Amino acid sequence: MKIGIIGTGAIGSTIAGKLSAAGHQVKVTNTRDMATLKEIAASLGAEAATIEDVVKDVEAIIFSIPFKAYKDLPKNLLQDVPQEVTIMDTSNYYPMRDGELPDLEGKTESEYISETLGRPVIKVFNNILEYTLRHKGKPAGEEGRIAISVAGDNEAHKKVAAELVDTTGFDTVDGGSLSESWRQEPGTPAYCTELNAAELKQALAATEKGKGPVARDAVMQKFQSLRSFPSHEEMVALNRSASTGNLR
Repeated sequence: MKIGIIGTGAIGSTIAGKLSAAGHQVKVTNTRDMATLKEIAASLGAEAATIEDVVKDVEAIIFSIPFKAYKDLPKNLLQDVPQEVTIMDTSNYYPMRDGELPDLEGKTESEYISETLGRPVIKVFNNILEYTLRHKGKPAGEEGRIAISVAGDNEAHKKVAAELVDTTGFDTVDGGSLSESWRQEPGTPAYCTELNAAELKQALAATEKGKGPVARDAVMQKFQSLRSFPSHEEMVALNRSASTGNLR
């Protein structure tokens, strides 16, 4: 598959490397100068591209950039991209990092992104930590395989996203429509808690609307109070405890 990835941060670069290693034709772009981008792309087994070229002649586009950066993308970036191209959003909103966004009020994060891009999107790869994505993938069918939620309104595009998730070493669970994607946003039981498919289905169903942002902010406050950055295991434990209201 021909794939364009916008953003080579922790999640974007890991996805690019895994998909390139699996035989997909991957192009990447970021905000660095082209010389630096070429070095990054080469290390990932991908091709460096400008922001305009990364969306051309591809079957899927993955946006993996900070939430606040979407508004700075070129206008009409996707205007010539065919409707059959699957567009995926991996981002998460954190007010402390991204600032207050009045236009987000009353919408899920990915509904906001969809409106900003002017195209339907699939929310995927947002509810997994970088370490988990990089190190904890397993072959299909292997016991203990972690699952990732996929939400969106186009079933064909959700299937494409699920196939790419499988390639990276994870199961998928249908997270419902884009309007239901709040169930996998920060602070929810489905967010970065390393659940298998059965557990993730249960977590999505049990999520209570409105509680995610409260838990998300509690986790961030906890991180700030720590004397050193938490280990991966501590981060997973914090997310699990916050989503159940037991953060201490």
